[in-house]
Amino acid sequence: MNLLSVTAEIFPLVKTGGLADVAGSLPKALKSHGIRTRTLIPGYPSVIQALEAATPVACYDCLFGEKATLLAARAAGLELFVLDAPGFFYRSGGPYTDEHGVDYPDNWKRFAAFSLVASQIACGLVQHWRPDIIHAHDWHAALSLVYAKYAKDAPIPRVLTVHNIAFQGQFPADLFSELGLPDEAYSIDCLEYYGDLGYLKGGLQAADAITVVSPTYAREIMTPTFGMGLEGVVNARHEDVVGIVNGIDVDIWDPSIDPYIEHSYSARTPLRRLPNREALLELFGLPHARGPVFASINRLTWQKGMDLLAAVVDEIVAMDGRLIVHGNGDADIEYAFLDATRRFPQHVAMRLGYEEQIAHKIHAGADAMLVPSRFEPCGLTQLYALRYGCVPIVARTGGLSETIIDANVAALQAQAATGVQFSPVDTEGLRHALRRALKLFQHRRVWESLQRQGMKTDSSWHRSAAKYAELYGDLTATDMRLAG
Repeated sequence: MNLLSVTAEIFPLVKTGGLADVAGSLPKALKSHGIRTRTLIPGYPSVIQALEAATPVACYDCLFGEKATLLAARAAGLELFVLDAPGFFYRSGGPYTDEHGVDYPDNWKRFAAFSLVASQIACGLVQHWRPDIIHAHDWHAALSLVYAKYAKDAPIPRVLTVHNIAFQGQFPADLFSELGLPDEAYSIDCLEYYGDLGYLKGGLQAADAITVVSPTYAREIMTPTFGMGLEGVVNARHEDVVGIVNGIDVDIWDPSIDPYIEHSYSARTPLRRLPNREALLELFGLPHARGPVFASINRLTWQKGMDLLAAVVDEIVAMDGRLIVHGNGDADIEYAFLDATRRFPQHVAMRLGYEEQIAHKIHAGADAMLVPSRFEPCGLTQLYALRYGCVPIVARTGGLSETIIDANVAALQAQAATGVQFSPVDTEGLRHALRRALKLFQHRRVWESLQRQGMKTDSSWHRSAAKYAELYGDLTATDMRLAG
């Protein structure tokens, strides 16, 4: 089976969050199910520079006003199609925002062009290769399903994965005439969204199947609290919605062979982990600590609950703990943590931005990983933490609640616990979780049991890839029956 995956980012070529990790690791997991994935991504400079081989397969003199070339390419073990459109994707900022964090004003056009090309590939643009399924990820690629739905060629089964329904691709309605879609596409049953254009909404309506990155989040987005205005659409499509938990690439995230950490270790050799703790404290300029070393690798946003963490730094200091924060985001939250580093230089350290090798070092050296998200579709940070024996402390929401087993009395007695969950998701809930974690940390055998159990957890794509393969098989079988 041939699969066309459509995504705005993919690890290790371009990454702003978990979407890239999923898009980069799922194709490898699908190979064992006989599924060959080719991924269409925008030709950002980092992508173009990483290509090992590239062959032009289509040229555009005027793709939404810009010249573009579609390349068939390989990079980092991935089979790719790359839309090389300098006018759209050669930018000095990130994939979606400029260097000041402001959305590019032509994002509607950039990702419409990207989606149109995806639909053309799905309908047979590339000679000698035609996909059996098109699988779009999030709003940046969702319009590809709309274009594919209204294409004149034979229809292709369409899958949309929602990684975070809060990001929807909403644009003014007067741009619809620029998209080249039939008038019927601007309706409540497709792109019309509160008088605007909704790219994600259109994808939800055009998809034959909708996957959500955890079963709990699939249920949550059917409610007004988490549906972000799209709960009615999701409820109307509930029979076509399936929650599939994300996995991680266990070859890249493996402490026994990780090139980014100073001392390798495994669940069988947990004591070899300890030197990484000292190396981490030294890297961040913090003194040796008998108390717990907490860390958080996250976007510094309200959704991620990082304002809650900034508000309870005093709790960590009071227990003679250390806090290491790695990420960037909202200016006021960044300032709150920078201020904490000035007030408590012996206890709090921060590195703005995101560096892959630093993330690996933090997972290998910290005692606990804090994930205080107000909502979290799935989350990968806690899965990496499990793999590295870094005990997750997570909010009881979305995929966090499914992937972490709380260290309650029954779970501890059964030696099944892998971390600490907390609810309500507020400062008091987080303070209580930190106090629980401290008590567990002070009982070394209990803490080491949590670490070992976490490292034994299967966070790979094994089960989830099988579910995707089954879904693809069902869709192609239905498509063949309809064609017959």
